[in-house]
Amino acid sequence: MEQEEIMLREQFTSELKLAMKAGEKRRVETIRMISAALKDKDIEARGAGKEVGEDDILALLQKLVKSRQESAEIYDKNARPELAAQEREEIAIISGFLPQPMSEAEVAAAIQAAIAETAASSIKDMGKVIAELKARHAGKMDFAKVSGLVKAALAG
Repeated sequence: MEQEEIMLREQFTSELKLAMKAGEKRRVETIRMISAALKDKDIEARGAGKEVGEDDILALLQKLVKSRQESAEIYDKNARPELAAQEREEIAIISGFLPQPMSEAEVAAAIQAAIAETAASSIKDMGKVIAELKARHAGKMDFAKVSGLVKAALAG
């Protein structure tokens, strides 16, 4: 296991203990939910003969944030502000474990660097560029938005 992955796992454990001592119910529930999702990911990876790395954990956290954002939007549309607020609280807690997101300028520079490194010349090379960005910047950029930017850069 990588050092940073172990650090993330230890961070979940220590944050859970702190939240329990402080009586922060929402934080305890959210961290336990993260741990359960990570345990499922470990079991799935073990079945495939792989290990869950830091990038996998970051991707899992991003997925959890995205699903809560979608839920909050649905609750807003259906006039359920208390449930939307709960989802947003969980987003804030989960986001605390993610690295600081890159600025638009940093994202643009990373895209140009990935295009240069992969020698991408057309939209057909988009997969290579996205794979390179995911390998180097997992957890630091929103790949749903980045794919559009990569497509635009390759279409040139």
